[in-house]
Amino acid sequence: MIDIHCHILPEVDDGPKDWETAARMCRVAAEDGITHIVATPHANDRYAYDRSALRAKLTRLQSMSGEWPMLTLGCDFHFSYENVTAALRDPNSFTIGNTQYLLVEFSDFALSPAVGDALVRLGGMGLVPIITHPERNLLLQQDPKAILRLLEKGCLVQVTASALTGRWGESALKTAHWLLEHEAVHVLASDAHDAERRPPQLSAGRAAAARICGPDVARALVDDNPRAIISGEMVPYLPRPIKAKLR
Repeated sequence: MIDIHCHILPEVDDGPKDWETAARMCRVAAEDGITHIVATPHANDRYAYDRSALRAKLTRLQSMSGEWPMLTLGCDFHFSYENVTAALRDPNSFTIGNTQYLLVEFSDFALSPAVGDALVRLGGMGLVPIITHPERNLLLQQDPKAILRLLEKGCLVQVTASALTGRWGESALKTAHWLLEHEAVHVLASDAHDAERRPPQLSAGRAAAARICGPDVARALVDDNPRAIISGEMVPYLPRPIKAKLR
């Protein structure tokens, strides 16, 4: 399995506070069957994103963790005017590795009417936005069809694996189920922040997804699609029956 959204670098955001915890997270992930992790520090008004400094931390953590899991640098890109402007100026400054894929996180409190246009502009620069954990977004929980409309802008959707096991409450669980049933999920990821409370684990979420949409789709969400993403390739599981579901 491959985890494309994980706050595993220490001392950079609200993830692990020390190197020991980060190394323990690597062990937890490996024990769960995760072979590759994308480290995704926040880029928002609270946490500055210095890609050069983060690469150095990634190299150090890789040397501590050994061969597995392999580590790639990405970003938890908060959708703001400042960030979008920076990404349009330098499209690869926030992406997963050297690929075209960009994790995008929306605010819980407001969703600008300009979101659709901005996503199209990012796509015009060659980027593929991946909307992170919409099932946990309070606004999108109330209107899950809005997530389908975002897919029409060329986005992919990443759901938190532990949302499917009830970790984030009933509303997140129902929204995650709804998205899976409507074939509107492309990746499961951990969004891990530590080794105990929010650990880097995917296997329980994969099992829950398999009960909803079958083992082949569940495997695509934790292996086939994330493997394509870290390689900069088109995801193989890409259902697009969007318009019928908006009615």
